[in-house]
Amino acid sequence: MKTTLSVLLLLINVVSFSVYAQEKSKKELKQERELKKQNEIKALVDSQNFVFEAQKATPQGGRLLQLDYNTYFLKFKTDSTTCDLPFFGRAYSVGYNGDGGIKFEGKPENIKVEAKKNNTILRATVRGKSDVYDLLFSIFYNGSATLSINSNNRAPINYDGIVYAPKTTEKK
Repeated sequence: MKTTLSVLLLLINVVSFSVYAQEKSKKELKQERELKKQNEIKALVDSQNFVFEAQKATPQGGRLLQLDYNTYFLKFKTDSTTCDLPFFGRAYSVGYNGDGGIKFEGKPENIKVEAKKNNTILRATVRGKSDVYDLLFSIFYNGSATLSINSNNRAPINYDGIVYAPKTTEKK
């Protein structure tokens, strides 16, 4: 009886220790995944080659607007930046034939990157055909980001979204 009881207690200790070890490894795996994601986002920002996909827009003095997914973007590269974002708010001087959105293509100038504890701030200026756009990104290490756009001809607007690596297409 005594040996059976001691064997039973030994088995309980082994089982409880293995459950504790599994929980610890799950936490470690989660931390490793988060660290890997942080390193990927940091590498994207350091390379200054990423895509910002807008999911929400907040015009100055307006309310938060949900946007269609996979529709509105800003592709940021040091040699060419392309933007196709909707605009809601006051426009001071916009052509009559325009579609009302913020669309431009140009080379970013005055790029400044500032690393913080939980995010990175990236500033740049892009000259479009008829306007100058000041971009301010706050890129968080979990992949989320905010983008503030100020221009000469429109009121400021903010976008919330995600940042990811540009998709590479192979041409045959």
